[in-house]
Amino acid sequence: MLAIIGGSGLTQLASLEISRHEVVRTPYGEPSGPLVFGRIGAHEVVFLPRHGHGHTIPPHRVNYRANLWALVKAAGAREIISVASVGGIRADLSPGTLVVPHQIIDYTYGRPQTFFDGGEAPVAHIDFTEPYDAALRERLLCAAEAVGLAVAGAAVYGATQGPRLETAAEIERMARDGCDIVGMTGMPEASLARELATPYAAICAVANWAAGRGDSRHLIRFEEIEAVLQEAMGRVRTIIEHLCAAP
Repeated sequence: MLAIIGGSGLTQLASLEISRHEVVRTPYGEPSGPLVFGRIGAHEVVFLPRHGHGHTIPPHRVNYRANLWALVKAAGAREIISVASVGGIRADLSPGTLVVPHQIIDYTYGRPQTFFDGGEAPVAHIDFTEPYDAALRERLLCAAEAVGLAVAGAAVYGATQGPRLETAAEIERMARDGCDIVGMTGMPEASLARELATPYAAICAVANWAAGRGDSRHLIRFEEIEAVLQEAMGRVRTIIEHLCAAP
């Protein structure tokens, strides 16, 4: 079973033939909402909108542990695709670009970020050298190529705390650190998936230039973001549908 976590701009999958909704309780509290089960083609899928019904849960309040536990331990997902909107930092990653990142720099703080949180269980560490699963990333890129959609095949995702957007100086620092895109939900989602030994990859839609870049040099115009996201997420859906149709 494939799990899809939907972010801003992807709160539902039109191509998902829904079979049931299921409310799940976890040892870490409630996930963002009921799990939505169904099929895309012949592929079993479970879908969860990260920000909840009506997009009411801000990035720093998402219960990432409950979400991942529900998808993997309760629903039985074998792999996870995360969909997210991001800001473009690198010069070639303009609004509307789709990106499959390959690395992460984590700037978040105060978020419960591990299942190995003490108690009677021994301390455990994970290898996180390559935060995204290489095989799942390759399948996303191949699906995009098969349907003729351009995708940037490598980028460093800078995960910030939110919910505010970043200052221009913060983006400059992130660029010096090597970040290519900036978002608020990439961590601890990716590391929690690794703790659960579940392949995880992300496909991101660049919604706007990050602060101080392009037409966001002095101000980010939110009224322009929605139209960009809607069009870009249409392409994301096409890629996911093809990936699910592949043998």
